Amino acid sequence: MQAQSLESTLAKVPAITLGFWLVKIASTTLGETAGDAASMSLHLGYLTATGLFAAVFAALVLAQIRASGFRPALYWSTIVATTTVGTTLADFADRSLGIGYAGGSSLLLALLAGSLLLWRRSTGSIAVGSVHGGKAEVFYWVTIMLSQTLGTALGDWTADTAGLGYQGGALLFGSALAALALLYWRSAVSRTALFWAAFILTRPLGAVLGDFLDKPVASGGLELSRFGASAALIACMVLALRLMPQRAAATAH
Repeated sequence: MQAQSLESTLAKVPAITLGFWLVKIASTTLGETAGDAASMSLHLGYLTATGLFAAVFAALVLAQIRASGFRPALYWSTIVATTTVGTTLADFADRSLGIGYAGGSSLLLALLAGSLLLWRRSTGSIAVGSVHGGKAEVFYWVTIMLSQTLGTALGDWTADTAGLGYQGGALLFGSALAALALLYWRSAVSRTALFWAAFILTRPLGAVLGDFLDKPVASGGLELSRFGASAALIACMVLALRLMPQRAAATAH
């Protein structure tokens, strides 16, 4: 009975710690290299790869909702699925549909804002601690998928259209995350707002880092194997989870 009572006071997502952010950045970088590996290296194309990753994402979200509590392996597998489908979906919108990075980013920003607004109106909170129960979980994962897709478009827009390159983009988004960390420690800004801002910004950081790893040297990348880079990032995630075990977030009341 006591174990069940403890389980009921915990959300099905991890507490926000340094380990969380390190694994999040690795997972978003993995999403870029793995998404490119499927759509480009395996020549599946953006649409087919998006359909494949979307099916995996849907299956993992269903498993996450059915889980009785926070399961680190399941949670981070679902996060990786959102980053891969976000990578290929953003590339499909930006390149295959021809709306460009600016158009894709604007559309995705509107969808993300709409998801957060509907979530807030429907459940009363978009805080991490409120993620328990099917409705909140569905909103949580849809919002994450949209944020990952937006992040891909923003990363590509910054590196390519804005001309900052992969290293310049990494510096820009890394600096923005550092500013958010400073606000967290030195201001009274809403912790929920800071969380979602940081969550969104880690995705374009991962996007430019992933492109830096696997894009051609002539384009400013290291031209590493997409499969090799993906395997190395998975190993880094597993190591981080072993060295910094994660716990479930406390449920907000």
